Amino acid sequence: MDSFLTELLWVLVFSTFFTCIASCPSVCECSPNGIVTCIGSNIIDTPKQLPTHTYKLQLALTNMQVINERSLEKKELMLRFSLTFSHLHTVHPQAFRVAPQLKSLQLSDNDLSAFDARVFSPLVTLEELHLNRNQLETIPAELFQGLIALQDINLSQNKLSSVPSGAFRGLRNLEILNIGSNYLKTLSPTIFHSLINLNKLSIHKNKLERLEAGIFDGLVNLEYLHIHSNVIATIPPEVFWSLRNLKNLTLSNNQLEFVPERSFYNMPKLSKLTLYNNPLVFLPDELMGHMPGITEFYLYATNLITVPGNLFANMSGLQTLNFHFNDVLSDLPPHLFCCLPQLQKLSLKSNNLQQLHPQHFSRLNKLDILLLNNNTLKNLPENIFQELGQLTMLDLKANELKNLPEDIFTSNTFLKVALSENPWDCTCSIRGFARWIRQNKHVVLDGQDVMCHTPKYQILRTLDSLHDEELNNCNVTTVTPSCTQGSSPTTPSATEAATSHRAQTSVEADQTSFTYDISPPFYDMLVEEQGLNFVHHNYISGWVYVWFLPSNAVLTGFLAFSHVLLVATGFFLILCNMYGIHLLSKRVEEIKALYVHI
Repeated sequence: MDSFLTELLWVLVFSTFFTCIASCPSVCECSPNGIVTCIGSNIIDTPKQLPTHTYKLQLALTNMQVINERSLEKKELMLRFSLTFSHLHTVHPQAFRVAPQLKSLQLSDNDLSAFDARVFSPLVTLEELHLNRNQLETIPAELFQGLIALQDINLSQNKLSSVPSGAFRGLRNLEILNIGSNYLKTLSPTIFHSLINLNKLSIHKNKLERLEAGIFDGLVNLEYLHIHSNVIATIPPEVFWSLRNLKNLTLSNNQLEFVPERSFYNMPKLSKLTLYNNPLVFLPDELMGHMPGITEFYLYATNLITVPGNLFANMSGLQTLNFHFNDVLSDLPPHLFCCLPQLQKLSLKSNNLQQLHPQHFSRLNKLDILLLNNNTLKNLPENIFQELGQLTMLDLKANELKNLPEDIFTSNTFLKVALSENPWDCTCSIRGFARWIRQNKHVVLDGQDVMCHTPKYQILRTLDSLHDEELNNCNVTTVTPSCTQGSSPTTPSATEAATSHRAQTSVEADQTSFTYDISPPFYDMLVEEQGLNFVHHNYISGWVYVWFLPSNAVLTGFLAFSHVLLVATGFFLILCNMYGIHLLSKRVEEIKALYVHI
């Protein structure tokens, strides 16, 4: 019995399949499950003959310019119709009376500029209507009237300068509304009030200058609100307070200089908030309400100099904090990050931070990535990273660091650090940190670019090339013998060496001043006992720049051989050129003789 039913099922499937293929238009592809796709510039109207069980018809890249009153007739089983990326500019007022069963209608990416006010009124079961990427400048107030089943409306990327205040009235089942990327300057304060089931509202990339008080009242089920990329300069107090189920709020790329107190209260389910790229100059102490579920916060490209110490105190679930590209941000309260036990990424790059408090990161036990590059940090407290046991990436590039404590990274087991583009001072005080770099080359990602900036005789040396013995005798001085014109250099005596000039320099490291002595630069004589072989020197601006070559016989022999080989090659090429010129002259003489003979 089971085998009989199986065979019968296969017969029905194959018979349906072949029926579909047999009645499929030549410009279309028909699938057994009732989806018909037709693509081509030779299509000027909907196909008249389709498989009887077609429920979805998709037309694209056609030359169909009009949907007339008969284009959709005799397609009683069709529930979804789309005509996209075509040149459609007109929809007949009676076009949908022959297809009232439609549940989805997509007319995106066309040239539509206007609709009859009641053109969609027969579609009482319509759930999805996409009119995005057209040329609509206005819509009638009655355009969606009676479409009580609508769940999704997309009007984005048109040329709408206004939307009637009653355009969405009665759409109690609407869940998604996108009117972004238009030219809207204002919206009625009551325009969304009847949308009690709205889940996602996008009004981004318009020309909105302000939000009206009460505009979001009643949107108790809203979870996504996108208002970014407008020109909003002010927001009313408590404008978001009714959005107690909101999860995602984007206010970035506006013109906000101030935000009212308690603006972000009563949103306990918020998981993402963006305020970046606003000219903010001040944030109130009471701004953020209880939002334990927030995981992402973006506050960058502002004019903030500092922020309240409790700004992130109610964000215990925060995992990513992008607090960077604030050109004038120079001060952070000591306990700003105290209450972020789940934070994994903290970006403070490209601010104007000059110093950090020893306790700034003390409670960020799960921090994985810390970006401090492109600030103006001059030093770091010795224990600032001590509690960051999970830290894997630390970027300190492009600051003003001259030195760091030797054991500043010893507690960070899994760390990779970037240190280049800092003015490292390669004198005595850096001995400990240079030793750490030599012993942890696998930790420093840009070791070949971590170079000495001072003193001049160490310029372009990498820190990992500095050895302890070079920095052991920081208080020993060397005399440069004076030479009068016509006299030859003499070897300095012990007395002269003991009474030579001593240069003293001090640097700041870990908020403590260290004083050390360096020898003055030599000018006329180089005394060397063991080490590198002297090769050449140049006298420039009062300094002698000395070039060295490692004492390696094999390397020296190889370089000498290369030099001889290059000279021999050049000589050979010269001979070849001379021989070529000789042959050329000989040939010219033969040609001249030939012409004379003729």
